[in-house]
Amino acid sequence: MPRQGRVAAEPIEGRPGLVGVVVTAAAILIVGLMIAAIPALREAAGNAISGDTEALRTDLEGAAGVITLLVLAALHSIVFYPAEILNAAAGFVWGFWLGLLLVMIGWLLNALISWEIGRRAARPLLYRAFGERRFLRYQAVVERGGTFLLLSMRLVPIVPFSLFTIVAGAAHVPLARLMWTTAVGYLPLTALFVYLGTRLEELSPTDPVLIIGGGAIIIVIYAAHRLRGRLLPESEPTDSARSPAPSGER
Repeated sequence: MPRQGRVAAEPIEGRPGLVGVVVTAAAILIVGLMIAAIPALREAAGNAISGDTEALRTDLEGAAGVITLLVLAALHSIVFYPAEILNAAAGFVWGFWLGLLLVMIGWLLNALISWEIGRRAARPLLYRAFGERRFLRYQAVVERGGTFLLLSMRLVPIVPFSLFTIVAGAAHVPLARLMWTTAVGYLPLTALFVYLGTRLEELSPTDPVLIIGGGAIIIVIYAAHRLRGRLLPESEPTDSARSPAPSGER
């Protein structure tokens, strides 16, 4: 029989250890306080959340803009503003290659933070937000889908980037697998919006990349609709629709 002290020290399955919860909550609090205390970061966060792309481009200028970009990417782990806004602004300020490199670093940092939130502290919150049965169904989808699902959810973002990463962390997806599938799967869509950002001042409807990119976005929207219906159904089967349990089971 296990010792009582050993049992008490181990986290219950599905619940994070107290230390992990405290550390994660403290990290979120520190990021929030840092944004609130530094006017430039506070203004940039407000511009990203409100969708003020012109002001955000100004916020990202200069060497300090790199730090601002990374902080905004980290902020997305708890505030789900449109990621494309940051990608386009980075392309406008730094050009395609440097802008793409910086935002991919930012989104990989975000993936690490969001994965840790899901692994350490988010499961009880997800139970409350989605319902325990629905969350467990999402977890089963992630576990069953494996690498293909991880790549698909990055290529076709049917749920917010950070939210899916949190679910993946809570579902115990290995960090290495999450990071490389994020880098590979999220690169095409990110590159498209970074490129569009570089062309904001001279964007032409006849630009071949714009035409191809527009077609790609339409395909992604259609694929997202189909993928959502297959992998993430909105409703759960009712108890009456399930097979009755044997009389000996509860």
